[in-house]
Amino acid sequence: MLFRRRKPARLAERLRALFWSPKGFVRPFRYFRMRIVRLAASPHAVAAGFAAGIASSWTPFIGLHFVVSFALAYVIAGNMVAAALGTAFGNPLTFPFIWAATWEIGTLILGGGDSSIGRHIDLHHLFSNFEMSQLWRPVLEPMLIGAIPPALVTGFLVYGLTFYAVSGFQSRRRARLSLRARTRLAEAIEGSVSV
Repeated sequence: MLFRRRKPARLAERLRALFWSPKGFVRPFRYFRMRIVRLAASPHAVAAGFAAGIASSWTPFIGLHFVVSFALAYVIAGNMVAAALGTAFGNPLTFPFIWAATWEIGTLILGGGDSSIGRHIDLHHLFSNFEMSQLWRPVLEPMLIGAIPPALVTGFLVYGLTFYAVSGFQSRRRARLSLRARTRLAEAIEGSVSV
């Protein structure tokens, strides 16, 4: 086998690797950050696209987050790849928290604690019969209305952070490439003069 370990991992090592990654949990986040920062677009386009992706993750429409993020990115002149990467904010680990937060915010905005909204909902019956009119009012409408405030807050916050990160990375990269080009030019001139 090409990538086999010299000494096979013991059972304790395999169990520990199941719960704690040997490379650490920071590495995927670093890779994700570098993937966003290295996109070949203007800082505004990358930041706007990434913010659109995160904002679309707050909506309750699973399966349509890419479409919603692409539409938002198109409207605000964002990068589509950054928008697709931003939808990773909504994942199976964060969806329960997102849905609970948006539903609570939505019920506060719509009903302000009205006892008829969100009480005694038979979700099994709603999903088995799939009556959209009955599912819209108690579940989807509060979640959609409740998604607006956190989507705006996280969108603006992420836009600012991403804009400054991308512009800083691109300016450092331009300076590094300029320095490398100048040294190559100086070496080429020095080589031609000595001949």
